[in-house]
Amino acid sequence: MTQVDYLIIGYGIAGATLAAELRGRGRTVVVLDAPRPDSASRVAAGLMNPVAGKRFALAWRADELLTAAATFYRAQEQRLGRPFFQELPIVKLFSSVAEQNTLLARSADRPAWLDFVENPTGELPALPGVEPEFGGLLIRRGGFVLVEELLTALTAEGLAAGWLQHETFDWAALVAQPAGGFRYAGRVEARHVISCEGAATCQNPFFQWLPLTPNQGEVLTVECPGLPAGTVLNKGAYVVPLGADRLRVGATYRWPPFAAGTTPEAREELSQRLRDITAQPFRVVGQRAGVRPAVRDRKPLLGTHPETPGLHVFNGLGSKGVMMAPRLAQVMADWLENDVAPWPEVNIRRYLPLYSAAPATAAPGSAS
Repeated sequence: MTQVDYLIIGYGIAGATLAAELRGRGRTVVVLDAPRPDSASRVAAGLMNPVAGKRFALAWRADELLTAAATFYRAQEQRLGRPFFQELPIVKLFSSVAEQNTLLARSADRPAWLDFVENPTGELPALPGVEPEFGGLLIRRGGFVLVEELLTALTAEGLAAGWLQHETFDWAALVAQPAGGFRYAGRVEARHVISCEGAATCQNPFFQWLPLTPNQGEVLTVECPGLPAGTVLNKGAYVVPLGADRLRVGATYRWPPFAAGTTPEAREELSQRLRDITAQPFRVVGQRAGVRPAVRDRKPLLGTHPETPGLHVFNGLGSKGVMMAPRLAQVMADWLENDVAPWPEVNIRRYLPLYSAAPATAAPGSAS
């Protein structure tokens, strides 16, 4: 029987950062994960953007999240001896005069916002292969993480050490122990169980009451010589430079019902968005689709089951998961280890009325 402090279900960016945080605090962990090449974390381009949307709003807790993210990813680079994180300027290209006016209004009344922008006037430096008709915004402290490469390296490390195992978790095999904690499948005992299952949480018998909806995103890999190699471009889609004239272009957003796998419609949509950015010829060399866990209020879901102490969720990071995960893993670990409640914006207690209205859920089985 393996005895650990924490049993974590899922090893996307949420499970990986939380496992690293807990192990870094000296806690024992077992992670069970059914590997899927089309998981949202592995498909994502890993973009970290502190200023987003048509209104150029500063991202929620941008400074705090970006600082923690950069520290975490740099530490993994140093520890694993491989590059994963590239801090690059992001150029948001305007589509209209109205966007120019929105920028001017934003810069006039948001001092903190100015810490993340290079040119609130809308003027841009020369960009090879791009003609910004209406100007744009040069955003600092952004960049991207090679998420799939990072997760592959962390997975290999965990498998070799034995604390990560590839298997599909069966919630019916989870048994509550009389003295506290849980036993799983007769072979793992843990004080805590944490769901980091991504969109699969919609089928989780203990947390399916949370307002989490699957959202499908597709991305392209293209070959396009002539675009800036040291800048992320954004105009209706992000264009991330991968090196050797290859770019990642994304992403689409599809709500259920959506088709499984990639679609020709998404390929054309993203190709057109790239044409709106550059007249340079390009060739699509890859297309992938993944399903994100999206939450009604666009904030993650952290906390403990209302009636089952020791059963927790760390999920719903969505399209900004790479930027949010490292800091939120610290928040979750502080809750588990030090009884410091998660921030109200992410605490699942904000949705307790939904739990009260949901059909009764059976608790984990009891040990005989």
